[in-house]
Amino acid sequence: MYNRGIRGATTVNQNEEQEILSETLVLLREIVARNEIDPESVSNIWITMTQDLDAAFPAKAIRLMEGWQYVPLMCSVEVPVKGSLPQCIRLMVQVNTEKSQREIKHVYLNGARVLRPDLSAPGSK
Repeated sequence: MYNRGIRGATTVNQNEEQEILSETLVLLREIVARNEIDPESVSNIWITMTQDLDAAFPAKAIRLMEGWQYVPLMCSVEVPVKGSLPQCIRLMVQVNTEKSQREIKHVYLNGARVLRPDLSAPGSK
């Protein structure tokens, strides 16, 4: 068994609580579906947001999902690099799995597809 990191990112259109929470759930659910994850196999999730997002903690949405209340979550502000993608939420899901690095499916949605176009297409590895 290995501890693997699964990357994911998405963007929102507005700095509003409901949109931040909703898009966080869409992103996590897509990571879970593509990688066949059970919350019991997740060691932790690191969540970052760009500085222009401050209306909600994305972890709030994850904690409300059934079976996810015991997964350790940590929110932080993304490094503010000039010219970086605005209004972006990123997840690093650390999961215990038998999958190889090549089998892990990273997920980039909405405007975040530009971050990793090589991994953004559905089914991409």
